Amino acid sequence: MLDYIYAVLHSPTYRETYKEFLKIDFPRVPYPEDAEKFWKLVKLGGELRSIHLLESPLVEDFITSYPIDGDNVITRKITRTSPGYEPKQEILKQVTIDEENKTSNQNVSARSEVTKQSVTAETGKVWINDTQYFENVPKTAWEFYIGGYQPAQKWLKDRKGRKLSFEDILHYQKIIVALTETHRLMQEIDKIEIIHED
Repeated sequence: MLDYIYAVLHSPTYRETYKEFLKIDFPRVPYPEDAEKFWKLVKLGGELRSIHLLESPLVEDFITSYPIDGDNVITRKITRTSPGYEPKQEILKQVTIDEENKTSNQNVSARSEVTKQSVTAETGKVWINDTQYFENVPKTAWEFYIGGYQPAQKWLKDRKGRKLSFEDILHYQKIIVALTETHRLMQEIDKIEIIHED
């Protein structure tokens, strides 16, 4: 039930339909229409929960890099006028997935699709100081909101003036994967018709 509810609460259509109720009260969770939809949502909700807890193996498959050595101190102030994010001018080429090499494992197949989407999405550099940055950060991850916060930005803002450890650098890259995966899974959840007439 937890994974079902978790999936429903991450549906963009559900959030738009019930946005006024979500601001003031406990959200209404629709009763599942049929068993097939229920189990699809349970699966997607479980994946999403695992990613948010950074327990999914997917978060270890970094889509970003941290290519420049330096002191690793966050000095870049992230504001509206100085966002810290520098988009690439061109969109990268789409990766073609070889149909013969697809496995029956749905997680691997889903990850292949994410790789395809991430490579075609607008990416950029997230600067932490004047010389160091995280490369290939998808714009969707950088701008993604959870509640009133943008986690990819807030995490850096909360550490301004601090030196990032090796573990911090890895952790931030996991956050970027988690946000990118969250965006993808929310689109998958929205393909399943959750809201129906009572």
